[in-house]
Amino acid sequence: MSVKAYEFYYTEFKGWREREVKVAIIGECMIELSNSDSELYKLNYGGDTLNTAIYLSRCGGDVEYVTALGDDSFSSKMLSLWQEEGVGVKHVKTLENNVPGLYLIENEPNGERHFHYWRSNSPAKYLLDKFPETLDEIKDYDAIFLSGITLSIYSESSRKALYDFLSEFRMRGGKVIFDNNYRERNWLSLSEASKAFNQIMNLTDLALLSMEDEVSLHGEHSMEYCIERWLKCGVSEVIVKNGASGILAANKDGKFEFDVSNVVEPVDTTAAGDSFNGAFLAAKAKGESLEKCIRDGQFCAAQVIMQKGAIVPKSISLKGA
Repeated sequence: MSVKAYEFYYTEFKGWREREVKVAIIGECMIELSNSDSELYKLNYGGDTLNTAIYLSRCGGDVEYVTALGDDSFSSKMLSLWQEEGVGVKHVKTLENNVPGLYLIENEPNGERHFHYWRSNSPAKYLLDKFPETLDEIKDYDAIFLSGITLSIYSESSRKALYDFLSEFRMRGGKVIFDNNYRERNWLSLSEASKAFNQIMNLTDLALLSMEDEVSLHGEHSMEYCIERWLKCGVSEVIVKNGASGILAANKDGKFEFDVSNVVEPVDTTAAGDSFNGAFLAAKAKGESLEKCIRDGQFCAAQVIMQKGAIVPKSISLKGA
């Protein structure tokens, strides 16, 4: 095992181990079509933040999902499935005469995937425009999690309302957790995306980053430079995932390297980062050490990428030793 300087606890979140921690996750869930060996497509439901919510719940976390759906049968099915997973739905809004977005996954032989979206009128896009009271409803949670995809679906006015809320939320002691999922096609331009990411960086306490997405947005640079950029913006803790090359983590106590202890052959890398996030946050909410949080995240992600689709069957164990 190759781990450097991992014996410490997150000082900024140490109170979490003393009580039950509640996390609100803001985002979008869509209808998912994933292909099989027979070239038929399997219908399911997914989205980066919803995937994280489900894996957080499966690993023992307390989570509410915050989004908008339609009044159609697919939306009703989603709500039922989320409740079966233990994900709270009391902040899910309904937009009448509407249906969720849809995405289709195409997989390459090495497990890499390509996405095709039909989401221009997804109800989740209008959550903060149509239901501005939603933010006030979640002001007392311990933490709020969102992603770069969450930011990309909102209008500029909705993003401003969200930023203002998150600033006040942090002033009251809440923690903001951000996953840098960056999808170029979701943004009007690189400058728009860069502006949004720069704004959220200044409102983040814990950054769960993919190095691949950081490079896509900012160009080639080192993991060390990536971490320094986020820390300089006031982020307390930064986790940078770099595939099989391992993880670099940092907080005010220093930088800490983790290898990938169990490299697996992927079938479908969909939700790799999302599942890592869910297991990581579940362990974090229990006050586990950084090493335990990282290893739980890695183990969960390894199980997920050996299956097709974003959400694996419940029969698959997501908890390591």
